[in-house]
Amino acid sequence: MLSKPREYKRLGFQVLALASFTVFSLFFWQGHKGFSLWDEGFLWYGVQRVMLGEVPIRDFMAYDPGRYYWSATLLGLWGDNGIMALRGVVALFQAMGLFIGLLLIGRGVTTPSFPYLFLSAITLAVWMYPRHKLFDISLSILLIGVLVLLVQHPTSRRYFLTGLCVGLVAVFGRNHGVYGVAGSLGIMAWLAIERVDAPRPAKGFVLWAIGVAVGFTPLLLMLLLVPGFAAAFWESILFFFEIKSTNLTLPVPWPWRVAFGSVTVDEAIRGVLIGLFFIAMVVFGVVAIAWGIWQRIHRRTVSPALIAAAALALPYAHYSYSRADIGHLALGIFPFLIGSLVWLGARPPSVKWPLALMLCGTSVWMMHVFHPGWQCYASKQCVGVEISGSYLDVDPGTASDVGLLRKLADEYAPNGGRFMAAPFWPGAYPLLERKSPIWEIYAIFPRNGGFEQLEIERIKAAAPGFVLIFDYPLDGREALRFRNSHPLIHQYIQDNFELLSNSPNPAYQIYKPVSAAL
Repeated sequence: MLSKPREYKRLGFQVLALASFTVFSLFFWQGHKGFSLWDEGFLWYGVQRVMLGEVPIRDFMAYDPGRYYWSATLLGLWGDNGIMALRGVVALFQAMGLFIGLLLIGRGVTTPSFPYLFLSAITLAVWMYPRHKLFDISLSILLIGVLVLLVQHPTSRRYFLTGLCVGLVAVFGRNHGVYGVAGSLGIMAWLAIERVDAPRPAKGFVLWAIGVAVGFTPLLLMLLLVPGFAAAFWESILFFFEIKSTNLTLPVPWPWRVAFGSVTVDEAIRGVLIGLFFIAMVVFGVVAIAWGIWQRIHRRTVSPALIAAAALALPYAHYSYSRADIGHLALGIFPFLIGSLVWLGARPPSVKWPLALMLCGTSVWMMHVFHPGWQCYASKQCVGVEISGSYLDVDPGTASDVGLLRKLADEYAPNGGRFMAAPFWPGAYPLLERKSPIWEIYAIFPRNGGFEQLEIERIKAAAPGFVLIFDYPLDGREALRFRNSHPLIHQYIQDNFELLSNSPNPAYQIYKPVSAAL
């Protein structure tokens, strides 16, 4: 392993250049490709509203505030609230995460070489999907990095620093805070095994807890000083207890569940690989923790990066299994990827290169089809559409949806008039630079009557010029159709709006106010 400060410095510059080049190349290739009115629109809308002075969670349905204020601050400096500018600030966060990940791999291997770092960069980068979730991916890598520092030198200062980072990432996503707490406790337990050169466990824990509180201070200040935020924040927590879940669950795609007889060979192989990766991340966590403890008991050296990745592998497996699709697999897999690349980097070349190439090759082959750049290249059907002052290459369906929204706005909500798009298109609002009439911009969970009545009052006050209901059973569940998940709002719309007969898609139920039909 590296030991000289000069070697560390050289590695840092090398990794910084590689991470920057990789992110820039990906951005150059596919930064203008694709657009999602769904999930990407959810982030874009929130950033636009924060730039206008609104507060996440209180004023609109949102992720935790950190990512919005990060994005809004940089976009404010650039003087741009468009989608490409947003993708740019997200890419900066991605570059930070990739830099930390490659630095951990470079410092964790026996003899870091540029070919191995380049291979690692490809492996990590291809899993950085979807792009609107790159905050989450980079945060998971940051947590691995700070736990590595604690394992290397468990000083009082580093206990505090670890807690500080855990508290700070919770400002960006409370789930990351929970995963960071679990990983930190695991590392502290591991350090307590026959460790004589570290602070006492109780002292270390207290310093760590103080750090968590300090890191979480931005959100604590919001809770104390921003009117109405505390109530909205606690309601968002209680809601998870109400639905008894952190996400809409999907069956785990175990490799033996692939429908081999009804899919192509490529799809079958990809399905098997996806299932194997779901298994691998859990197996890695269990085996690496057990092996690390065994080595610790016998006073043998263990790579700090490997043990830190192991401590976070099982917590982040929860992220993937909470909604077992490819997007959430990518969000939880980085402890496994970094831990595996660190472990392989310390093996003999006869083991390292074949297995590292296999991991990289399977990752590229499996994940490339999900990236918008490849989708446009393979389909050769993407068309140019102007969105927020930039021309994006999008699939024909998205282009048609953008055109429909603009046509409806011109006809029924001109001159900045309000409209409502539910339940899946929060991106319609930033696309047209309008404010949503309702709080729940992504209405996927069933709600109680009290909540629906408040939303109805908001609709009344906004008097939208048109309403578009995407009548679609999410995940194939009839209970998640809007009319079933939000029956009172749906009934209000039917009673006060007229259904248009010229919708271009049977699933798009388009309404105009009854008064507008007179």
